[in-house]
Amino acid sequence: LECELSMNVVGQPLARQLVLRGVRQFLENRDPVKPLVMSFHGSTGTGKTYVSSMLVRYLFQGGLQSPYVHHFSPVVHFPHAEQIEQYKESLRRWIQGNLTSCGRSAFLFDEMDKMHPGLIDVIMPFLGPSWVVYGTNYRKAIFIFISNAGGEQINTMTLELWRARKDREEISLQDLEPAISKAVFENPQSGFWKSGIINEHLIDVVVPFLPLKHHHVKQCVINELVQQGLEARPGVVQEVADSIPYFPEEEKIFSSTGCKTLASRISFFL
Repeated sequence: LECELSMNVVGQPLARQLVLRGVRQFLENRDPVKPLVMSFHGSTGTGKTYVSSMLVRYLFQGGLQSPYVHHFSPVVHFPHAEQIEQYKESLRRWIQGNLTSCGRSAFLFDEMDKMHPGLIDVIMPFLGPSWVVYGTNYRKAIFIFISNAGGEQINTMTLELWRARKDREEISLQDLEPAISKAVFENPQSGFWKSGIINEHLIDVVVPFLPLKHHHVKQCVINELVQQGLEARPGVVQEVADSIPYFPEEEKIFSSTGCKTLASRISFFL
């Protein structure tokens, strides 16, 4: 996993370090006191979903298709605000049932910024350092929350640090965490709004994903061409990388869409 992350996750030294450290410490502990709870934050196309899918691929045979990996999207699974009480009961029973089947399960919650406030708190009893919940031993489970919330603040902070000549390898969680907390956990529109998960400090690892620079985008293009079995010609790589928007307007340092749309753009430049 460490090798795969360093080879394929472009421009995210801090995220790689935090994820590896968190997962390694958790798996090396034969008797953890609570599940591993990680929260991924950053703007579109920076690698949050990619890293989470890579993680489960290495931890579970079959990866995302494993019967022990469970994926939730608020848009798909919890679309109607007026049915929130019903969703709470369904979600609680679903997690309880799956942890009864296998304590070493993984639960991925996508687009937490679109989750109805209050819904996620129903899983609080499964996240804390209690021994048994509803008759289920659940301390070896992994929960990953994925969110675009905080992305704007991470981008602003990274830009300020870049202007202060601070290399992205030098950026620490301490540089970014206050801005993420304000944007994510104090925002009435966020799924974590007034959440007991935050108040009880149940998130073990907050993982910021930084905005990608032009040379990172070029590396993404090369990786995509290789994956499609195509030749990574420098002219094509440059043209594809130049075709996406960058910010801020005058300096054009960071990609506005990360590496998100590159795969669909490549065919236009071949």
